[in-house]
Amino acid sequence: MGEGILYLCGTPIGNLEDISARALKILKSVDLIAAEDTRHSARLLNYFEINVPLTSYYEHNKHSKGPKLIEMLLEGKKIALVSDAGMPSISDPGEGLVNLCYENHIKVVAIPGPTAVITALVLSGLPSRRYVFEGFLPTDKKELGFILNVLKNEARTIIIYESPHHLLKTLKLLYEYLGPREIAVVREMTKVFEETVRGRFLDVIDIFSSREIKGEFVIVVEGKKISSIIEDGEKQWGAVPVMEHMKEYAGLSKKDAIKQVAKDRGVPKREIYDIVNGVKKKAPVN
Repeated sequence: MGEGILYLCGTPIGNLEDISARALKILKSVDLIAAEDTRHSARLLNYFEINVPLTSYYEHNKHSKGPKLIEMLLEGKKIALVSDAGMPSISDPGEGLVNLCYENHIKVVAIPGPTAVITALVLSGLPSRRYVFEGFLPTDKKELGFILNVLKNEARTIIIYESPHHLLKTLKLLYEYLGPREIAVVREMTKVFEETVRGRFLDVIDIFSSREIKGEFVIVVEGKKISSIIEDGEKQWGAVPVMEHMKEYAGLSKKDAIKQVAKDRGVPKREIYDIVNGVKKKAPVN
C-alpha cells in the first residue's frame, strides 16, 4: 500500500473558487478526509464532486479519534485533514494530530490555501512586517486578563478572531486595556458582503453599535509604538531606587547589571555606575 501520509489541506474561507488545483487533486486521491465538521465539508466535496469517505476530527473527539487515524496512517492510508475554513491547525485541533504523526514517524505534507489571519492582515492596511495572532480570546476571566495585560505593550500588529455575538464586548474590552489605537474590523472575507471597517477604536465601536452585527469577524489592532513602550519603561523604573533596581539583575556581573539598569532607565551608564559605587559628584568650580 505504500507510505501513509497526512495532508494538511487548506480550504476556502468563503468563496469556493479560492480552492487550489492541488488541493482538489489531493482531496480526490486520498483514502479518507478528516473534517472539523463533516456536514460543512460535505457541501464543499459535493460541489466539486469528490466522492471520498468523511470522518470527524474536532476538539471534543481528538483524543479518541487521533489514535485511530494514526493507526490507519501506519497501515499506509493517505488522509487529508481539513478545517471548516482555511488552514488546518489554525484555531482548530489539527496540531494535535500533526504531533501524533511526528511521534509515529508519519509523513506530513501541507497543501497551502486561504487563511483568515493573513487575508485580514493585508486588508487592514496596518503594519504587516511583524504581527501576533491570538485566535479567539479565552473565556476564562483570569486567563483573559493575563493576555490583555500582555497585549498592552505588544508592539506587533495584533490579530484576533471573534463571533458576531461577542464583537462589541471584545472591542470595548480591547479599548479599555489597549487605549486609543488604529484598528480594522474585517467581516465575511471573500464572500458577497465582505467589508473592512477601519478607524480609531471609539469610531469603530460607534459604527457597530448602530447596526445589526452579522458574519464572522477578524479584528486587527495596531501595535503599541516602540517609543511609548520605552517611555513607559523609563517612567516605571524612575520611581524605583537604583540599588533596588540592581537587585533585578543579581545573576549578572556588576558591569552587565549596571548596563541593563541604565538601559531600563534611559540614562547614561556612567550615571548608574557613580550611584552604585558611591561616587560623589564634584562641586562646580566658580
